[in-house]
Amino acid sequence: MTVAPASLILASASPRRRELLTQIGVSFELIVHDIDESMLLGELPVNYVCRLARAKAMTVAQNQTGINGRPVLGADTIVVVDDQVLGKPRDEQDAHRMLSLLSGRQHEVMSAVCICQGDKSVLELSRTKVDFKTLSSAEIRSYWLSGEPSGKAGAYAVQGLGALFIESLQGSYSGVVGLPIFETARLLQSFGITTALDRSGLIE
Repeated sequence: MTVAPASLILASASPRRRELLTQIGVSFELIVHDIDESMLLGELPVNYVCRLARAKAMTVAQNQTGINGRPVLGADTIVVVDDQVLGKPRDEQDAHRMLSLLSGRQHEVMSAVCICQGDKSVLELSRTKVDFKTLSSAEIRSYWLSGEPSGKAGAYAVQGLGALFIESLQGSYSGVVGLPIFETARLLQSFGITTALDRSGLIE
């Protein structure tokens, strides 16, 4: 697969986002952001995820040296149930609480991706419905012991053992992983950044 020189800055420490960008042949330089990710009082989940994605990109674009005018990509993913945002679990008890909330019902995963370059800032939002099977306490305990829920929004990873809990998914699988590829590719194109498919020589 052909990979172009790094023309993009990725403002994220997420290994999953790095893997997804690499998967589509986009070369990038990693610069980790440092922002306050607390929700504002009365803030809606959709406004929250969009604000964070934009803030991550803008913080790096405006405050880091060595950017040299390159576009900066920021992204954020949240798990929402009953209008409640489920972040990363603090401990086993918190993970059990989250997975119990998701058990036997549908929740929504929102992934926002934003690219900033100079005065230009464009954002896309992916919304995906995910249906969980009913989970037993033993399953939740076993899953926690696997180590996978730690550091994951909503205490599960769709690309890992968490897939065993998912009955159906309506929307973007990659968005649930952490970076909606379709929306991201569309953003990249608008900033003149190509994917491996664009460089295959078959697309004019």
